[in-house]
Amino acid sequence: MAGRRTVRRALAGGAALAAAGWALRDIPAQLGVRPLESGPDRVARLRNSPQFRDGVFVNTMPGVSDGPPSAPPPNLLRDLLKDRDDRRPAGMVPLLRSLPAPPTPDGLHVVWFGHASTLVQIEGKRVLFDPVWSERVSPSRLVGPRRLHPVPVPLEELPDVDAIVISHDHYDHLDLETVRRLTRLQKAPFLVPLGIGAHLERWGVPMYRIVELDWEEETRVAGLRFVSTAARHFSGRAFTRNDTLWGSWVVAGEHRRVFYAGDSGYFDGYAKIGAEHGPFDLTLMPVGAYSPAWPDIHMNPEEAVNAHFDLGGSLLLPVHWATFTLALHPWAEPVNRLWHEAKAREARIVVPRPGEGVDVDAAPTVDGWWETLSL
Repeated sequence: MAGRRTVRRALAGGAALAAAGWALRDIPAQLGVRPLESGPDRVARLRNSPQFRDGVFVNTMPGVSDGPPSAPPPNLLRDLLKDRDDRRPAGMVPLLRSLPAPPTPDGLHVVWFGHASTLVQIEGKRVLFDPVWSERVSPSRLVGPRRLHPVPVPLEELPDVDAIVISHDHYDHLDLETVRRLTRLQKAPFLVPLGIGAHLERWGVPMYRIVELDWEEETRVAGLRFVSTAARHFSGRAFTRNDTLWGSWVVAGEHRRVFYAGDSGYFDGYAKIGAEHGPFDLTLMPVGAYSPAWPDIHMNPEEAVNAHFDLGGSLLLPVHWATFTLALHPWAEPVNRLWHEAKAREARIVVPRPGEGVDVDAAPTVDGWWETLSL
């Protein structure tokens, strides 16, 4: 009997080691590639960028830091343990499984899948922003921020898209497994800021499907104009920062315009973007993961409304909240503050459930669906 138990323990231990090995096998690929160690054409483009100095990309706005503090803030452990339950929904987040209505030549529809992953249908073309379908936003399958709600729609059920747009290379915006699956499932090109193409190449995306742009460079895909625009943020997947560029995006058709902010602190560049590329029928603005410890790189909800008005936005849809816990604020605080600010300043907003489709021209009124989950 003792021999059998020993065999069972050995088998269980072997299975655990095998499972751990399977979970860890993708970590080197997850960390990506340093663009300066990639092809000469890419390296030349990086070095010629106005945003590239002394071997890294930098924010060109005065007084902007290059990321959150390198040392943990004082009392971090105490703050992490305090009010932990407030940083999660109190119940199941309601999900819908809608997709945009059939394309129309002048329509504008949007589906928010959670966090920053959003599908926009503009003038009959479909654009997928920052798709992340994995369970964790981390280089590891074992640790790191985990989903607070499931993905509402499997990747396999997405319709054909015309472009896949990435804002920067942080794990909650650029996901290896999602990219690999989309490479197989879709034929659309990936539009990315400078340097991110090196990650995509390592992950198996063909060169002809990668379009890398610097700020204020543009390209046309499927009749839409895509402009890479500024943001106030930073980048990095491994042990170095700012090897790749970060940014926001303008998507313009003949009559409709959409702005996606990616991740950014508030800065006066939004007024410039609005003057040069707006006004916008829809702005996708990050409202969560803010903190006094990193005010330069993530807007708070009130600043998101400021940016929306700077851009000449008509309808604001909040992203970057609800799906992953990335800061110490309560789970629903971002959208509660946004709703309060929008009412005070008469900003037009829509707050869909994950997976809910919205017709921008007939957006539903805000119903506070999240309030019962933040008691």
